[in-house]
Amino acid sequence: MSLVEVDAAAERLGITRRRVQHLIASGELHAPARGVVDAESLDRLIARRAGGHTRAWSQETAWAAIAILSGADASWLGGTQQSRLRARLRDLDAPKLVERSRNRAVVTHYSAHPSAIRRVAEDVVYLDRSAQFGLAGSSTLSGYVATDRRDEVVRRHGLIRDDGGTVSLRATAMDLAVVRDVAERSAVLAALDLSESLDVRERRAGSTALTGALEQFRG
Repeated sequence: MSLVEVDAAAERLGITRRRVQHLIASGELHAPARGVVDAESLDRLIARRAGGHTRAWSQETAWAAIAILSGADASWLGGTQQSRLRARLRDLDAPKLVERSRNRAVVTHYSAHPSAIRRVAEDVVYLDRSAQFGLAGSSTLSGYVATDRRDEVVRRHGLIRDDGGTVSLRATAMDLAVVRDVAERSAVLAALDLSESLDVRERRAGSTALTGALEQFRG
């Protein structure tokens, strides 16, 4: 495990040390010991921020943007809010969309026994990258889970926190019925996840899909 001091992490992220501590407390950064963070968790967070420092949308707005781009109803936002969001989406490119929508979930990575992968998939909203993008994904899993159930899923399947692990749990307070609906409607949600990957091929596939979705939205 490669480690980075908290002050260095703050400098790379362009934020304060206090903000880094908040990211550690929320689980977005992994601190295996006092005063340091895991370098891979830092790299993943930088990928999620798409190289920018723009303030992200709230979780509700992020999911509304995903719903709109997926052709679903973002009923939890009022009509005026939806109109403003639609106008914003027309001006965004793929990297900005990735950056603005990062608050849709808190992502934590784990290692797991290969036999547990299938069982974990049954407990989350699983996005099959191999089916949507032709990317090999038989030994990895990325899925959305309710925030208040994440720890239960971790315990049940014996997952071990590991920023280089094969299981990615994306904890969200959004109704999982909404998450499942947008995941089934289009590839937008999976493309956002891929755009935050450290793998160049996956990131390119996600960005290409998001660019296409935005162009289609603009008509």
